Amino acid sequence: MAAHVSYTSRAPGAPRTTASPVNAPHAAYGCHEPHEHYAPYVSHGPIELPAPHVPYLVRRIARPVNTRLDEHLPTDHKLSQVYRVGAGLMGLLLVVFGILGLIDRIGFFDTGGATVIALNTNGALSVLSICIGLLLFVGMVIGGNFASTLNIVLGIAFIVSGFVNLALLDTGMNFLAFKIQNVLFSFVVGVMLMWFGMYGRVGSALPHDNPYWRARNPEQAAREDRAAGPGHGVGA
Repeated sequence: MAAHVSYTSRAPGAPRTTASPVNAPHAAYGCHEPHEHYAPYVSHGPIELPAPHVPYLVRRIARPVNTRLDEHLPTDHKLSQVYRVGAGLMGLLLVVFGILGLIDRIGFFDTGGATVIALNTNGALSVLSICIGLLLFVGMVIGGNFASTLNIVLGIAFIVSGFVNLALLDTGMNFLAFKIQNVLFSFVVGVMLMWFGMYGRVGSALPHDNPYWRARNPEQAAREDRAAGPGHGVGA
């Protein structure tokens, strides 16, 4: 409520004057009598909320859980192994595909229909496959959250690539010489990479010793650690 302020003065015992704008009834406060003790109500309009901080939102999307895997712990070590194996297998498959394409000395942007392991290819697609495969090898070596996030990002990229190249089939912009079998292969690799990357990280039934579950539910994890007694918490 506004501060008590008097805008008029009158002698003791003098009758009240007719209500003026400064001492009019304050219906906004539930008062319907004229008086001089409150400042008039001033509407400030709707409350404007500050715009979201875009860099913060980008960081939250890129790293939705503020936790880091500790490979000395059994659960964390198992998760990191899955991320490493997934990145390594998919990377090896792509590198072999790319090397076989380069060995055949196919034109860089040739769309003549050269095939490697039943997939259409050219020099550009072979080089791109080798580069992505080497990037997955880097994720395999680093492991942990990096490998998980890399698998997810590249998995999404493969799925998007499948849809884009599906739209470019039989057009003059099909520079990677995609055929329908390449599109299906891109979808399969994308789903596999996403599965490896999301394993133990996304789900509604994660075990309570899972580091990602503990990062999302710190209060409940602390209560369970206290209930289990000393020596039962993660890292004990």
